[in-house]
Amino acid sequence: MPLTTEFARRFAEDWVASWNSHDLARILSHYTEDFEMSSPMIIQIMGEPSGTLKGKTAVRDYWAKALARLPDLHFDLTEVLIGASSLVIQYRGPRGPSAEVFWFDAQNKVCRAAAHYTG
Repeated sequence: MPLTTEFARRFAEDWVASWNSHDLARILSHYTEDFEMSSPMIIQIMGEPSGTLKGKTAVRDYWAKALARLPDLHFDLTEVLIGASSLVIQYRGPRGPSAEVFWFDAQNKVCRAAAHYTG
């Protein structure tokens, strides 16, 4: 079933608020147990050359390290773009303008995500 504008906006606002709270359990609550996360920061922080991690345990370790490096991390939501079973959240963060793509399962949990940053 396609995502609705209401779901997309609510998800984006809660996702940003979760990151701004620095509450790792709250952040991870948006994702399936076996979700896949891709980010150029995974290469830098975790030393994983593929830039991809799979599962909450691996991603929890990555995000815990990232949050420790950026204790003042704050995101400002700028745009939400809706696809059939995915959405893009554009936001301003410590790396400047950024975007993440989220793919959802049938229970509206994120099963795959990819982060994108300006050069």
